[in-house]
Amino acid sequence: MTRTVTREWVIRRRLATQRLSSAPLPQAADAVRLLTCVQSQDAPLAAHSLAMRSRNISYAGVLAEQSAGGWVRTHILRPTWHHVAPEDLRWIQALTGAKVESSMPARHRQLGLTPEIIDRGIELLRELLADGQALTRRELGPRFAAAGLPGPGETMAHQLMCAEVRAVICSGPPRGTEHTYAVVDEIIPPARSDTWPREQSLVELTHRFYAGHGPASERDLQRWSGLTLTEIRSATAELTTTASLQTTHPMESVECQGETLWHDPTVTARASRKHTAYLLSTFDEAALTYPTTGFPRRNSDVDRTRLISEAAGGIVVVDGRDLGTFKRKTETKRVTVTVRPEADITSAEREGIAEAAEFLAAFHELPLNLVIA
Repeated sequence: MTRTVTREWVIRRRLATQRLSSAPLPQAADAVRLLTCVQSQDAPLAAHSLAMRSRNISYAGVLAEQSAGGWVRTHILRPTWHHVAPEDLRWIQALTGAKVESSMPARHRQLGLTPEIIDRGIELLRELLADGQALTRRELGPRFAAAGLPGPGETMAHQLMCAEVRAVICSGPPRGTEHTYAVVDEIIPPARSDTWPREQSLVELTHRFYAGHGPASERDLQRWSGLTLTEIRSATAELTTTASLQTTHPMESVECQGETLWHDPTVTARASRKHTAYLLSTFDEAALTYPTTGFPRRNSDVDRTRLISEAAGGIVVVDGRDLGTFKRKTETKRVTVTVRPEADITSAEREGIAEAAEFLAAFHELPLNLVIA
């Protein structure tokens, strides 16, 4: 029988499962593998999200791991940037890429992008990035224009995105903090998972989501993956049959606020770190994944319509509650973190926020200028 739990219990378990409150993982790459795909359009704060979950706690260290092949950054799952382990890229793109691309034709028509132009662009990318070349978008633009293809701007961005979701290109080694592109087949060795049948990939992605993000609902998985509810319910049922329970995919469910939430009970979920305050990017996996059972807001009347579209900021979480927002500005000699509580905060909450801000400044290896507005 499924037991009923409180939202507070769910949030405590998620924080531990995602290694925010439990023992940090050895490497940032381990955090990417735990979460499977880590949303990363705000690249510096995405790296900070990995640092909070691992023992690699500097931006330079996280970039070094990425440069060494710990993960790649590409458009996957939904039409936005994510970090993903190299060995996971092809099978996830095979499972979800066609759905992502099917959402683009209307915009492509507005941009004058025909299937023929997209195919020509993909072939040009194979040529330009051959033999291990890694080029930035700024470097690719003039080459596209010289070949008679749409150059710099949104049109070329969509051509690059199509090449990514088809697993033709992904990120190459970062050039400082600048993003580069490389050919997937030149930098990622073949893996057994590349040839998985669709049904196996579907069950694997479903389990990986519940294991890394649980307790979570089927609708949370739908938002995260872009898969249909029919596919997700089929995979969840497969994971919870008697046969599956004898495998490495034990699943448990709980009820919270009328929703069934799934998790893998074998995943570490014991809090072991004292700090209870977090500065979470708007796009952090713990902040964005759960529309209905996420962090309760202390003041839900404040309008945050613009927050989702803004970079370099996110939410302030203390003791499992969303207390307000923050913005981060990196300068030559310091990091300014501006916190805007949406209700009165206690001195203990203020201390926790200061500790979280100190971690963010240390991540950038710069002194902190904390402003609580």
